[in-house]
Amino acid sequence: MNEIDWSNIGFGYMKTDYNVRCYYRDGKWGEIETCSDEHINIHMAATCLHYGQEAFEGQKAFRCPDGKIRAFRLEENAARLQSTCRGIMMPEVPTDLFVEMCHRVILLNERFVPPYESGAALYIRPLLIGTGAQVGVHPAEEYLFIIFVTPVGPYFKGGFATTNYVITRDYDRAAPLGTGTYKVGGNYAASLRANMEAHAKGYSCEFYLDSKEKKYIDECGAANFIAIKNGTYITPKSTSILPSITNKSMQQLALDLGLKVECRPIPVEELDTFEEAAACGTAAVLSPIGYIDDPAVGKRYTFSKDGQPGPICEQLYTKFRNIQYGIEPDVHGWVSVIE
Repeated sequence: MNEIDWSNIGFGYMKTDYNVRCYYRDGKWGEIETCSDEHINIHMAATCLHYGQEAFEGQKAFRCPDGKIRAFRLEENAARLQSTCRGIMMPEVPTDLFVEMCHRVILLNERFVPPYESGAALYIRPLLIGTGAQVGVHPAEEYLFIIFVTPVGPYFKGGFATTNYVITRDYDRAAPLGTGTYKVGGNYAASLRANMEAHAKGYSCEFYLDSKEKKYIDECGAANFIAIKNGTYITPKSTSILPSITNKSMQQLALDLGLKVECRPIPVEELDTFEEAAACGTAAVLSPIGYIDDPAVGKRYTFSKDGQPGPICEQLYTKFRNIQYGIEPDVHGWVSVIE
């Protein structure tokens, strides 16, 4: 493992030793299997390939200053996956099975958990796919739940530094009553073109408005949007936004710090009134936004002085990370020690 430069790894895939798998057949989940193969052998008529019966989650495990490994809010990820399962007609993965498989895959790949000082983490990717052969739009009868891990660096190369966005009105991430609230691959496929065009123009990511009226803030790329104004933490309310566990946790921390919290529709014009803004999610954690450009109206909304993160975003980020690393007390019971 000496060949890995932990401080300079990117956010991508790196082969690790093992993954864990569990099959759903004949109406029940089987035994957990340990596998060293990176590949999946599935039928060419599997429903995941034809009808989008596919869902995934994203979590992280951390090597902490006390030497222990901790993971963050595993039960919340299990609950969100269960919501997705209900939405696209897949069997729900029980919380105890989900958590046990997470613990097992982390321990099997313990040597890939980056050291604390590196700023890197072990990314955990649970994946549920319909493997049963089906021609005709119906749910499968067989499914595979697999969890693999890979060490990753910061999602944005600068780490906790401001990033810049561009509003897109040419593409929608998800329909108002579609699959936007579920973590399915189709939502991300729908964002690839807009993301590529944003990068080509020099932005970190694209920024979406609501699909129905193009009047309200939706999401920033693959992350939730949050803003700070007059001692209030504000985040959009929408029927097409993925419920972020990071955002949910940040809202609680905001309350702990004495801020008010509002989850409501946010008109795009209100961007002009925010003191700070950020994207938040498992991969990005809390990524402060420097500015958002709206080419359609020739407007730039600026949230940062000299490109520096705002004080409240920095305070929330630091407290959140300290809880993940076991530095500050976990008063809400969010963290699991993996042992």
